Amino acid sequence: MGNSTSCCVSSSPKLRRNAHSRLEPYRPEPELSREDTGCNLQHISDRENIDGGCDPASSTHSDTGAAGLFSAHTLTRLAAATLHWHTLLVFGQLAHHLAQELNMEYNPSDHPRASTIFLSKSQTDVREKRKSLYVNHQHPSGPMRRKYSSCSTIFLDDSTVSQPNLKYTIKCVALAIYYHIKNRNVDGRMLLDIFDEKLHPLSKLEVPSDYDKHDPEQKQIYRFVRTLFSAAQLTAECAIVTLVYLERLLTYAEIDICPANWKRIVLGAILLASKVWDDQAVWNVDYCQILKDITVEDMNELERQFLELLQFNINVPSSVYAKYYFDLRSLSEANNLSFPLEPLSRDKAQKLEAISRLCDDKYKDMRKAAKKRSVSADNLTLVRWSPAIIS
Repeated sequence: MGNSTSCCVSSSPKLRRNAHSRLEPYRPEPELSREDTGCNLQHISDRENIDGGCDPASSTHSDTGAAGLFSAHTLTRLAAATLHWHTLLVFGQLAHHLAQELNMEYNPSDHPRASTIFLSKSQTDVREKRKSLYVNHQHPSGPMRRKYSSCSTIFLDDSTVSQPNLKYTIKCVALAIYYHIKNRNVDGRMLLDIFDEKLHPLSKLEVPSDYDKHDPEQKQIYRFVRTLFSAAQLTAECAIVTLVYLERLLTYAEIDICPANWKRIVLGAILLASKVWDDQAVWNVDYCQILKDITVEDMNELERQFLELLQFNINVPSSVYAKYYFDLRSLSEANNLSFPLEPLSRDKAQKLEAISRLCDDKYKDMRKAAKKRSVSADNLTLVRWSPAIIS
């Protein structure tokens, strides 16, 4: 019995090997093996042999379906990778769209809630001025030059958001450009050739070799802007729109205004603002008469490239315009550049009274209409009884 038992035990593996030998035609071809294809992935049968420690019979049986399992596993990984890259592409496009919206939201020339660039750049100098005045025990506005209203006299300035004061608006715009140049980024941003004064001079005078080293003073910027506005007879609203276009150019084109390009950038902004704002715009040839050494072709090219850098976005919403106006007033107050105050005259008082009467009548009609709508359900109620006082 023992011999027969040992004989059966020894013959069992042979029978299994012979049985599996019939399945050899279904094995994968040699050119599809992992060594030939260079696949570095661990085979599923190898993981089973290492982890489970299966017997030779089970491992030999798993080899019969290796080709089918490997193909299904590879297709699953390819499908997962394709889905992963598609998801990344969708999220990348969504992130790019959200980034554009965020950039638009934080762009002060497009969004009314974003803070203006010139006001933020002036905060450092304003704090230093206040600190020095506090240390030296000086009054910020000088020896009491500011006028204050009293019961008998009311001081008002003639500047409003719809009709700003021309002279002081130009002064504020020049001050804003001055802070742009003074507190510019020094990270080596590119300088566009169309705005380079060395390549496109505004006069026949030789441009100094160090023209891009020295920052212009506020008075120099004011004289340049005032000359253009006086000769072209531009309005104060055009000065505010000029500042909007200037900051929009710096944001869109990702450039900085510096001593080498500030004149041509300001000239391009004024040229575009005058055509957008004024009904009877000044032609480019008229600027050639103001700046006698510049050609019409240069003005046309400046206008064309300025528009392209703005992405042809010349729209200025009323909310953005009002924000720039009040920020310019804040800038003037912080730099002791107050608008001129004059006593309220009889004529101005009558005009203010007439305007207030018109507004009062308008809002009175609106209140009546609102009151009718609010008490329209009173007709549905019955007779109301009110308590009487009997003496």
